[in-house]
Amino acid sequence: MRLGKWSILAIVFLALAAGALGAFLHDRYGMADQASGLHEFVHEELDLTEAQERQLDALELRYAPERSSLEKKLAAANRKLAAAIKSEHRYGPRVSLAIENVHQILGDMQKTTVDHVFAMRELLSAEQRVEFDRRVNEALTRAED
Repeated sequence: MRLGKWSILAIVFLALAAGALGAFLHDRYGMADQASGLHEFVHEELDLTEAQERQLDALELRYAPERSSLEKKLAAANRKLAAAIKSEHRYGPRVSLAIENVHQILGDMQKTTVDHVFAMRELLSAEQRVEFDRRVNEALTRAED
């Protein structure tokens, strides 16, 4: 079957839209970047002891592989969404299932990140936690520009 110029353009557009959707959902609902910025804040702006620095570094080493795995799963899920859009050309059952998969992974990413944030918090003193909690709240309630 030979595809026309407009069919090819539509397929390319749909594939790009699927990728953009995945990126948007990750940016909007994922917290990996927020946790990374929070980690920098903790190391650079809180007066950490050497023991706290070591504990936080060890915590980050344990978190990194899980975050990386989830990011790879999200990329694969976005590719499946693109393939579903390409094959169905509508909001059909394959597209719906692919979107549900993307949402599941985004939820897992957010849960993992929140878990990591609480683990970081546990290593801080009471005074450090006040500033940490303020920064977490600020990151989660910041208005979009």
